[in-house]
Amino acid sequence: MAAIVPRLPEGRLVETRQRGWVNPYAGLRAFDFLRQAPSPELSAFVDHFWVVTWTDLAEPYEQRIVSHPTVNMTIVQDFHQIAGVIKGGFSYTMRGSGRALGTRFRPGGFRPFLGGPVSQLTGRFVEIGEMFGAAGATLVEQVLAEPDARAAIALVERFLVGLGPDRDPLAEEVAALVALAESDVSVTRVDELAARSGRSVRSLQRLFRDYVGIGPKWVICRFRLHEAAERVYQGLDLATLAAELGYTDQAHLTRDFTAAVGMPPAAYARLGGQG
Repeated sequence: MAAIVPRLPEGRLVETRQRGWVNPYAGLRAFDFLRQAPSPELSAFVDHFWVVTWTDLAEPYEQRIVSHPTVNMTIVQDFHQIAGVIKGGFSYTMRGSGRALGTRFRPGGFRPFLGGPVSQLTGRFVEIGEMFGAAGATLVEQVLAEPDARAAIALVERFLVGLGPDRDPLAEEVAALVALAESDVSVTRVDELAARSGRSVRSLQRLFRDYVGIGPKWVICRFRLHEAAERVYQGLDLATLAAELGYTDQAHLTRDFTAAVGMPPAAYARLGGQG
């Protein structure tokens, strides 16, 4: 079944991939989702904006996410927070009608706004008003009051541009390394990524903790779990997948998979068969 993804007219759109969503096709039947690329002024800092809209849900719908190594800023009626890297999975329950608008920063891209190590946000949720003061609280009010999603994204863009972040070569380096860890499934160890980066293992670890908020080992393992979830959902044999992704055995993959996704691979594969 092909996913039908709603798109905003005249928006700067990027290709949609629901990587990290648990049971993505079920989600797309419950709510509308779109992603929009940032303006050129923010492209060094922001990966994309995302909007989830749900209308007249007969029953509450819980969407679980296997998190990414990124900072997110989310504005929804019942919370408006900046989230550092979340080590475990997390979920959000939608009821009735509503809209969530999120800003997903590039790995390292939030550091110029934070002005310090991103590791201080890891595992934490900070109110936007607490992070950015009265201006942040005003932004939340404006976004919640704006019914048009494209106009709401423009409000966030103007706010972030107005903060005047400076481009940081180290942030751009770390973003490229995280992208490499995601795209190249042959990278399964930190020393392999360090060799590709031209840095020592210790230097790479310091860089990731400072700019991403978490070490490169976690980042590599998380992307391999994203890969596993996609391919298990599509019906790939688990033993074959464990070997391809660098796990010592199938049991190790099963344990990590269950902790992140919230169910064993066999159960998740059955959900894929229902898609």
